[in-house]
Amino acid sequence: MGKVYRVEDKKIKEEVALKLVKPEIASDKKTIERFSNELKMARKIAHRNVCKMYDLGEAKGTHYITMEYVSGEDLKSFIRRADLLSAGKAIFIGRQVCEGLAEAHRIGVIHRDLKPSNIMIYKEGNARIMDFGIARSLKAKGFTGAGVMIGTPEYMSPEQAEVKEVDQRSDIYSLGVILYEMVTGRVPFEGETPLGIAMKHKSETPRDPREINAQIPEDLGSVILKCLEKDKENRYQSAGEVRSELTRIEEGIPTTESVEAKRKPITSKEITVTFGLKKLFIPALVVVAVIAVAIIIWQLLPQREAVPTEPRKSSIAVLPFEDLSPKKDQEYFCDSMANSIINALSNIDDLSVRARGSSFLFKGKQRDLQEIAMKLNVESVLEGSIQKKITRFKALLKKMNLE
Repeated sequence: MGKVYRVEDKKIKEEVALKLVKPEIASDKKTIERFSNELKMARKIAHRNVCKMYDLGEAKGTHYITMEYVSGEDLKSFIRRADLLSAGKAIFIGRQVCEGLAEAHRIGVIHRDLKPSNIMIYKEGNARIMDFGIARSLKAKGFTGAGVMIGTPEYMSPEQAEVKEVDQRSDIYSLGVILYEMVTGRVPFEGETPLGIAMKHKSETPRDPREINAQIPEDLGSVILKCLEKDKENRYQSAGEVRSELTRIEEGIPTTESVEAKRKPITSKEITVTFGLKKLFIPALVVVAVIAVAIIIWQLLPQREAVPTEPRKSSIAVLPFEDLSPKKDQEYFCDSMANSIINALSNIDDLSVRARGSSFLFKGKQRDLQEIAMKLNVESVLEGSIQKKITRFKALLKKMNLE
């Protein structure tokens, strides 16, 4: 519907996103009126996983929409770059989308055009839904003549394809398509024309995502297929229900294997956690000091055992990292680092790693590590902290005697 620019609002000295509406759309007065009415509702959504909508304006005959500027990349390009996402990562993003949808639906706002290109991934993997209050306002010629079809064919619900009235369950169907694409690298229905794709949503049964990616947990595959039910009465009835299911599955991801291998020395496995710090060094040098990366409560391998027992996995829990930055503005990075370590450790066959949902229950609480280990039933606990320091590059070099 238009191009989006990153601009500076000179009045408030703040960066915003500015969408210039295409003239052919802006020329329709009824469309502009609908934009205005929808934005009034969209502005009421105040949630960390929803981009804030600001205003609809006009300057010299050009209409524009201003909204919060979110730095990052859209989920569509994120998926293309990764080919497909791990189940853990897909659930991590999916839960956040559910949380944003739940708040919007609570106040009666339906997205109607939920898709990966309308979801931004920012601040170490967190998600934010874009363009609430826009889709419903768009005027388009429907495939059924007098009807008006709103949405993107690859992600639209059967009721949208039939140009019927939609509710929050239509967004849930679109969420199912997004989850499907995240874990398989493809959408459930493809075709040569938008009409052909829309009709497949109406009449064809999607292929089980586990047939494409056998690594998908069975429960997650079932959740996706339930979101994609043709009859909206058979889908999840709210985003909160989907979120609860994803949270439950996330709890079980590290312990899905029923066969337990013999323990091996932890040194026999190489753990690699990669952090994209490149952006953090521009324009200023950002030094991230990881303090006290690991505190081991007990040795992973006991030196002696009185009675031979059946071999079992070593176990560990990774707690959310503590933000020691002066402004306390690194929560997302702290959580992301802990989550990255959880994902890396989970790839070790003979190590049982507690799910993020269990470990993060202790976030912001006083930590008695031995008590936490007992409650989580693990042998070891990993905790850490992060401190962000911004300084001038030359000053840092001088301090390090490298200038």
